[in-house]
Amino acid sequence: MKKTNAVRILESGNFKFETREYEVNEDEIDAVSVANKIGAPPETVFKTLVTKGDKSGYAVFVIPGNAELNLKKAAAASGNKSVEMIKAKDLLAVTGYIRGGCSPIGMTKKYPTYLEETSQLFDKIFFSAGIRGMQIVLPPSDLAEAADAVFADLV
Repeated sequence: MKKTNAVRILESGNFKFETREYEVNEDEIDAVSVANKIGAPPETVFKTLVTKGDKSGYAVFVIPGNAELNLKKAAAASGNKSVEMIKAKDLLAVTGYIRGGCSPIGMTKKYPTYLEETSQLFDKIFFSAGIRGMQIVLPPSDLAEAADAVFADLV
């Protein structure tokens, strides 16, 4: 197992988790493609999205890979009037992660983080380990604890 920041944080917090590795194809880094590669239902493979709000600055939203972030709900959850997605070219500078390998755990700075409430319907969910080609498998409650995330209606 590769030791990413997310893996190190989970290990130091004594969380029980698994990882799944998959072959990386630059054209298939979206969560639905990843779900197909690891043989998981798309609704259990979560993507990490980073926004900038008009009041609170950057915020992180973790939603099912086959869903779209509702920007009005995201703004409400994060205490903003509006939020917008940051540009892909800014992702590395803001989070320390690249597109297709952005984990809600272990970013270079701590941002308010929100986890789609429907994640709680599953025993375990998948999310990026912080690099392309590796997913972490963890109960949603453990992800919320490790990422200091709040459950919210986001889609």
